[in-house]
Amino acid sequence: MTTVSRDKFEMLSNMTPSLEDGEYVFCSIPNEGSKVHNLNPIGTFHEREGLTVILEKGEAHEAGFETSLAMRQITLNVNSALEGVGLTAGVAASLAEAGIPCNMVAAYHHDHVFVPAGLADRALQLLISLQCESARAMRKC
Repeated sequence: MTTVSRDKFEMLSNMTPSLEDGEYVFCSIPNEGSKVHNLNPIGTFHEREGLTVILEKGEAHEAGFETSLAMRQITLNVNSALEGVGLTAGVAASLAEAGIPCNMVAAYHHDHVFVPAGLADRALQLLISLQCESARAMRKC
């Protein structure tokens, strides 16, 4: 059975970030047409203004969506508890200090960080450093 982390430093020191292949874009479909039809999003979220879909850049382009803000996905490979406190804040703060914008997506098993494609390698290195700093704080690194 997989251990679920709840403590901030435990989650940060075990996050093992990995940069996923591909580029993605966040798109919005108005509520009147919020059926996803032939799209294959990796994530969706219903908002008052419409349905947000996260699509592979090529698919978004073919569907006629704006694709100028291509994002890369970094998966935090720690099994964090849904009620865990501090992982998202720690990651977002670290990236913000470096001037890297991010969109955090919390899923059931893992959290995912979407950063502009051109900043993805730098963001990954910052998150690896954050993991090591957190592990040192827990005397693991």
